[in-house]
Amino acid sequence: MNIGVPKEIKKDENRVGATPDTVRAFVECGHSVCVQSGAGVNIGYSDNDYRKAGAHIVDTAREVYQNEMIIKVKEPQESEFPLMHEGQVLFCYLHLAPDPEQTKNLLDRKVVGIAYETVTDDQGRLPLLVPMSEMAGRVAVQVGAHALQMSNGGRGVLLGGIPGVRPGKVVVLGAGVVGTEAMRMALGLGADVTIFDRNLNRLRELDKLYAPALKTVYSTPAAIEEALTTADLVIGAVLIPGKTAPQLVTRAMLKKMQPGSVIVDVAIDQGGCIETSRLTTHSNPTYVVEGVVHYGVPNMPAACARTSTQGLTNATLPYALKIANLGYKRALKEDPHLLNGLNVYFGRVTNKPVADDLGYDYFSPERIFEAAPALV
Repeated sequence: MNIGVPKEIKKDENRVGATPDTVRAFVECGHSVCVQSGAGVNIGYSDNDYRKAGAHIVDTAREVYQNEMIIKVKEPQESEFPLMHEGQVLFCYLHLAPDPEQTKNLLDRKVVGIAYETVTDDQGRLPLLVPMSEMAGRVAVQVGAHALQMSNGGRGVLLGGIPGVRPGKVVVLGAGVVGTEAMRMALGLGADVTIFDRNLNRLRELDKLYAPALKTVYSTPAAIEEALTTADLVIGAVLIPGKTAPQLVTRAMLKKMQPGSVIVDVAIDQGGCIETSRLTTHSNPTYVVEGVVHYGVPNMPAACARTSTQGLTNATLPYALKIANLGYKRALKEDPHLLNGLNVYFGRVTNKPVADDLGYDYFSPERIFEAAPALV
């Protein structure tokens, strides 16, 4: 298969869809890999590193997008839509539910969109989302602590406190991968941490591991509102795979928070779980609403792009190799977990939460091949 790896053009995005080691693995299996010049240079992977691994280096994205499969990190941007063609496999994060424009473009161009964030495993987990969720959870505490500094608009609280001074209070909304990693980081700094979730079994697990340092609370609007009134840092970490994130914090709740407190909405790439959240960038990450500092960067792991790229490509390589080695149609048919990653297919929406959220007809991915053209 001919595989293309473009340079990411989303603002402040320095990750790359394949490392030189990834390229070598493809080449050793007989595939051709085309990498856009400069794709990995910001994180220490030169064009020559990719050449040594067997890649062809090209100057433009247009040349990259002539390949059968595109492997990248973030969803395609506006300038990339015209470069895609019918039947092309797009393997990356898509996050379609809060992005009707992207969805329409992928459907119009009849691409085969396989989204990292909805691929599953035998335990029902999201193995291609996990490493970036781990990164995002840990980065959330770092950026939250930074935003709490008075020079950044925060209320001047050190999360770990010092002897004789109480630590900062951290509220984590959601006990999945992001929330758990954020909780662990915050506890490690010595903060006073409370985590919310509606899964009592998960709360019991965390209680056994981390109590009494960690407080676990069943998530209700009233309980969240009460916790917000004394919180220094709130981390939104809820996820419903494929769907727009539920809004757990309203503007009315926000008004009861302490001036200079901070919210980091990790769910922003799925629309955000805070009513007042909006997209920001690494170069301009925060804004203030009702006296509360908001952080809404959708590609948080890009803050530590080299670590993120290595972690992501470790997870994606086996799936990408399966697609390349078998051809995407056979790979999707044989692997139900990879099939769960199929979001759009020749102009049809094959992910039910995306279809429901954006008002499209839903086509079952198990049956979609019957209505699609015969494909290799």
